[in-house]
Amino acid sequence: MSLYLGVDTSNYTTSLAVVNTEKMIAVQAKKLLPVAEGALGLRQSDAVFHHTVQLPQLFGELSEKCDLSKIDAVGVSETPRSESGSYMPCFLAGISAAVAFSGANSLRLRRFSHQQGHIAAALFSAGRLDLFKERFIAFHVSGGTTEAVIVEPDCENICCTQIVASSLDLKAGQAVDRVGVAMGLTFPAGKQLDELACRYNDSIKVKPVIKGCDCSLSGIENKCKKMLDDGESKEKTARYCIEYICANLDAMTDVLLDKYGKIPLVFSGGVMSNSIISKKLGEKYDAIFAKPEFSCDNAVGTAVLTAIMENDL
Repeated sequence: MSLYLGVDTSNYTTSLAVVNTEKMIAVQAKKLLPVAEGALGLRQSDAVFHHTVQLPQLFGELSEKCDLSKIDAVGVSETPRSESGSYMPCFLAGISAAVAFSGANSLRLRRFSHQQGHIAAALFSAGRLDLFKERFIAFHVSGGTTEAVIVEPDCENICCTQIVASSLDLKAGQAVDRVGVAMGLTFPAGKQLDELACRYNDSIKVKPVIKGCDCSLSGIENKCKKMLDDGESKEKTARYCIEYICANLDAMTDVLLDKYGKIPLVFSGGVMSNSIISKKLGEKYDAIFAKPEFSCDNAVGTAVLTAIMENDL
């Protein structure tokens, strides 16, 4: 049996995962960080504290699902992106846990970016790890990131990523959470906003704001708050927010495919678990999407990348 442990402590989710490369299955133990009602997030110092508290609990939970004494190697997310200067304190908690576990068990430790993990989790869930051998476009759309990268084979780091498009201001996940909290939903608001939006079936007209390959989402928060102030329903407001994000991602994709050719397209990140966005973009493009449980922050991709680096996938 070949088992690989992944550790990821991103903003708002503490995640552990073990991937079994013989059965090609993954087991997870993860937990959202606690955020006060009405708040839009956490300070990094608080995030580090909560990760530190939750990691031992999750190791205990994971040990009930699989035999951690059989782990062959460990992987951890150490930075948000695969570029110089990329840093967030919240990843320090995961690094400490991964270093301690690997050292205590004399295991090799592999380090990756959170973004690489998202892309790998999407490909694993879709059964398309073969794409790591070719060039493709990957979208990472979440609370902290709304961007597209070109992914190319790299013998040393598995994949080399180059940012080719992004939001110039507000991130898609930030827009979802801010609009959701404004209408009384709990943070993070993605799933609740999705449910509300699905209840509104009339047409919504939106116009994307594209500059080159980049988009602008800064107007969506004020527009949605005005809709609520003017008495529009939460369902319509939620639908407008989702349709606006979808329209901008659609426009970005069109520009990128025109610029880089019809190369494979992958969508990852928590926002891509939205049922409306994934359905619309999925129907238009022959794209790869992560299953919902692999779209949101998770450590599966990090475990998968570790298995690849160990020549076991």
